[in-house]
Amino acid sequence: MNHINNIADMTDAILQLVSSEGYLPMDLADMMQVMTLEPGDFGLLSDAVDLLCGAGELVTTKHGKIASAASVGRITGTYRATSHNYGFFSPDNGGEDMFISVENSLGAMNGDRVQARRIKSDSRGAEGEITLIIERAQTELIGSFHIDELRERLPRKNRHTKKGARLPNPPTKLIAYVTPDDPKLRMRVNIPPSMKGSAHDGDKVLVKITRYPESDRLGRFGDAVGKVLCVFGDAESKVANYESILYANRIRTEFGDDALIEAKQVAALPIVSDGRLDLRDKIIFTIDGADAKDFDDAISVERRDDGYLLGVHIADVSYYVKPGSALDNEAFERGMSVYFADKVVPMLPEELSCGSCSLNRDSDKYALSALISLDSDGGIVEVSLHESIISSKMRGIYSEMNSLIAEPKGELYEKYSFLFPDTLPLLLEVYEKLKRRSDARGSLDLETAESGFILDKDGMPLDVVLRERGVAERMIEQFMLCANEAVASWLNTMGIPCVYRIHEEPSPEKIRNFSMFAYNLGLNITPLRRRKILPGAYREVMAEAKEKGLDSVLTTVMLRSLMKARYSPVASPHFGLGCELYCHFTSPIRRYPDLAVHRIIRALLQGKLDIDKMESFAERAADKSNENELRVMNAEREIEDLYKILWLEGHIGEEFDAVISSVTSFGFFVELANTCEGLVPIGSLDGYFDYDEKSLTLTCGRTVYHLGDRVRVRLVSCDRVTRKADFELAE
Repeated sequence: MNHINNIADMTDAILQLVSSEGYLPMDLADMMQVMTLEPGDFGLLSDAVDLLCGAGELVTTKHGKIASAASVGRITGTYRATSHNYGFFSPDNGGEDMFISVENSLGAMNGDRVQARRIKSDSRGAEGEITLIIERAQTELIGSFHIDELRERLPRKNRHTKKGARLPNPPTKLIAYVTPDDPKLRMRVNIPPSMKGSAHDGDKVLVKITRYPESDRLGRFGDAVGKVLCVFGDAESKVANYESILYANRIRTEFGDDALIEAKQVAALPIVSDGRLDLRDKIIFTIDGADAKDFDDAISVERRDDGYLLGVHIADVSYYVKPGSALDNEAFERGMSVYFADKVVPMLPEELSCGSCSLNRDSDKYALSALISLDSDGGIVEVSLHESIISSKMRGIYSEMNSLIAEPKGELYEKYSFLFPDTLPLLLEVYEKLKRRSDARGSLDLETAESGFILDKDGMPLDVVLRERGVAERMIEQFMLCANEAVASWLNTMGIPCVYRIHEEPSPEKIRNFSMFAYNLGLNITPLRRRKILPGAYREVMAEAKEKGLDSVLTTVMLRSLMKARYSPVASPHFGLGCELYCHFTSPIRRYPDLAVHRIIRALLQGKLDIDKMESFAERAADKSNENELRVMNAEREIEDLYKILWLEGHIGEEFDAVISSVTSFGFFVELANTCEGLVPIGSLDGYFDYDEKSLTLTCGRTVYHLGDRVRVRLVSCDRVTRKADFELAE
């Protein structure tokens, strides 16, 4: 007989059995016999089967037999809830999604790992039911705390009194519960009196779920039960909403003591040449926004007989942040600095981000300098990388530089006089050539409208404005793109690990959908029918759309048709930029992937590169950076939406000119000139409207609403909790 003495070996043995050819479902006793186990192994066998059933690997049939989940049509995947009473099941194997009604959801919540089976399929798609919840995605949630008074029913014997006598008042009790902020969590969480902490009616709170919803005999799901962990404050207050967004997105606002102590120590290190390339006599300078405090990058440019030498000098953060240090661990977890309307949550403590690492004017600083040789057309000939010392000669400001470019002899001439007669014209000359090359290879303009906020002394928005980008911003962007491309190619050519920034080609389905939409607008989609789709194909279609005044409409659909850029340790092209190789090198103060690339470069330059170790590091840095990027982008968007709602609250009842930015089956979204958005519900429209998913239109007779249509709307309501606004047509 065999004897197995640990759960891991037992689960392996069971899986080997049930996956073997000719296996027929059997009970535990049969499994004991087939596996020739000793009698004392029965308990371990039973535990292992329970474990595998709970993980969705096995199922127990109604006759008590053990079978593999796949053999009886059970598949594992993720449940994606909607804000309506249904959801969708997405299989792990990438198969067809299945519609899941609330009755067939088994109480699954958004993001849960589940097991499901198909129950029917027709022309509208597949429908399934959840058969097992493997792992809960959410153990905590944020919502509004409520206390209601509930009158209890009197016992039957107390309901009757003598004629003319008053019925006694039914006793009352207080019930406490939380309604989740997330509209996809369509439930409430009951809070026992001993579990409410310091929460008061109307507070925004963080709740730990102690019991998940369970179904009754009729298949109806009850409430969850939870415990209040944290009280953020009044659910309608700006502070409570702000803090809850930070918490929900795991934004760390405080540094640990070890990181702070370490930051002070390394920030105090003196600047010494130590064999570095000394560039302090060169005309090197920064150009940033007026409110910038951390300066990652500085530039220089020289004319050469056969072209140009572009210098992109980046703060040498890797000198101060050592692998495995408290600072490194903190930066790795944060991923990047987070920029809000009224503050910045930096990736590194201020001693570094605004101090030792920042390329402040007239201050000696360590840098990693990329000296890029360009030919007369702006093509990259070669790049050399150096540990350097620089001293920025100027703190340029975008708005001032734009004014200077527009009017060189204006009032700003004296302040920036050292850029004349040669440097500024040379900068613009190199910029124009880089831009032409970028345009020629079909680089897409992926820029979206950015919001700016004017705040009062209490941090409340007085106005929301559209941020404009001028020549100075675009010039610096081209220089950084050039450096990022050059560094990625340099590392790849030498077979050195790198954290690449990649952007995959759009899927055939996305290309077809975009093509159909463009065709319905009357545009020539021949470029999109080529066997090999390059970004230039999109650019050609967008150019025609611009000529016809349809570019704002098509840009929205184009962005939705593209894949999301991401970080990867494996070299791959960047579709949107038209680059074969690309990485992020230019912002190590505020992005960890840039710091990772710097660390690899410095190890190479110092002859200390361990290829295997750096390959592993690049993989970990890429994975974590992708995770952090999503989290940070979500937090920035939610805070921005909060400030927009706070501003809109003061304008309820007012009318605005707007553009339809999205069309759905339940209405259309409109965007105001200052980027504030809201929904015009379909119920507020006059008539019965049909939604066309392919053309993205709502139609009622001759009335058709398209993407990009200009409309006049009136603001009806705002909700701080959901950060949503509703409009109605004013005409």
